[in-house]
Amino acid sequence: MYYPQPISKLIDSFTKLPGIGPKTASRLAFYVLNMKEDDVLEFARALVSAKRELTHCSVCGNITDTDPCRICQDTSRDSSVICVVQDPKDVIAMEKMKEFRGKYHVLHGAISPMDGIGPEDINVPSLLNRLKDEEVKEIILATNPNIEGEATAMYISRLVKPSGIRITRIAHGLPVGGDLEYADEVTLSKALEGRREL
Repeated sequence: MYYPQPISKLIDSFTKLPGIGPKTASRLAFYVLNMKEDDVLEFARALVSAKRELTHCSVCGNITDTDPCRICQDTSRDSSVICVVQDPKDVIAMEKMKEFRGKYHVLHGAISPMDGIGPEDINVPSLLNRLKDEEVKEIILATNPNIEGEATAMYISRLVKPSGIRITRIAHGLPVGGDLEYADEVTLSKALEGRREL
């Protein structure tokens, strides 16, 4: 279908976003055309501002507008416990819970030999440096419960264990409100493994 070039460029730009196919991109482009110009300019400024003003924390690797980030600067948090996550989105998920009072370390990915991603391609070296500089007693490995996340957790565990720091892994299993009959074998296996006494 023929579109004037500015609309085509806008549609192409939207299709670069994850989960946005050509139809959704087209709908979004035409929605933007119907927006007030001030709203479009504000939207564009927000995109540019997020890209230019955000950086990665030099301590934990989380996205931030201040360096070090607010979590790393917070002296009320327990710096002896570090929760290792794959992405900045995982920090946000953990923070929503409002129960974890330690600090974080963001890997920005997981080990995936199939995709050519090794330990040197994610934020593991800076984690090891933190362990030399900080009084860390426990590392909680909160990588995703998939092959890459498990491989990454095992790799970090083997690297850190000789230092005597306690290594724990978040539990995996059935979601609250889920039905046993719909759970896959791996999830059920992990749920059995992680069982605890009542």
